[in-house]
Amino acid sequence: MKKPILLSLLTVLILSSCVTKKEYTSLENKHRKTQDLLNTATVKLNACIEEKASAVALSTAYKDQVEDLRRTTRDLMVSTKDLTILTSKGADNLERSLESMKEKDLKISRLQDAVNKKDSVTLAIVTSLKKEIGINDPDIEVNVEKGVVFISLSDKLLFKSGSYVVTERAKEILAKVATVVNAKPDFECMVEGHTDSQSYQKGVLLDNWDLSVKRSTSIVRVLETLDVNPQKLIAAGRSYHVPLVDNETAANRSINRRTRIVIMPKIDQFYDMIEKEMKNMTE
Repeated sequence: MKKPILLSLLTVLILSSCVTKKEYTSLENKHRKTQDLLNTATVKLNACIEEKASAVALSTAYKDQVEDLRRTTRDLMVSTKDLTILTSKGADNLERSLESMKEKDLKISRLQDAVNKKDSVTLAIVTSLKKEIGINDPDIEVNVEKGVVFISLSDKLLFKSGSYVVTERAKEILAKVATVVNAKPDFECMVEGHTDSQSYQKGVLLDNWDLSVKRSTSIVRVLETLDVNPQKLIAAGRSYHVPLVDNETAANRSINRRTRIVIMPKIDQFYDMIEKEMKNMTE
């Protein structure tokens, strides 16, 4: 670019010494126009160079975007394929889950029926006991606790103070209990002895444990004499560890000294009943 300018100037100098002023002025005007055209061309050239650089950069960016789109498309195609497989598997799993839920609902329904049967028998026992005993006595309580029937008899009704010999009055009540128990061959009868917290030791009895168990076995022996099958009887002692109230007063200690006769379905037979229902579901 500098060489043409120098040549032009040199030409002008040479010509200026050989031409007229008018010619020189004309040449000078032509030179100025040529210079303007050159400057304009230079500006346009620089603009084109910049546009080309921008176009190249934009083209590169577009190529990267196209490649990203191609990769995304390939990934989507793979994902769609996997999703189709997963959807198919999900449908199968959902169908199996629904079938499993139906089976579980049926099992629960069957088990609930078994429990309802047991509860119905339990209610019948309560009704029979209350009808059989027929006594409005605060020292006798017939109730249902956690699905089993229990008869709570106060200590003063069953035994004399500090004794484990059953009174004649208690034998009358036990005879009525035996009638109901004998009518339910599939049920067991557990006798629980409870004492207060006062320390006890007399004769062969070492402590409250001994006293609670001894009173329980005394009741069991009476029931056995009343033709209750001994295989249905369970003797248990709880000492003073399951009080109904605190042992701070004599009245409260009297409440805690008691014997519970618990009438409950035989555990193995109850499970047999459930197992039978479960077997019915598979048939």
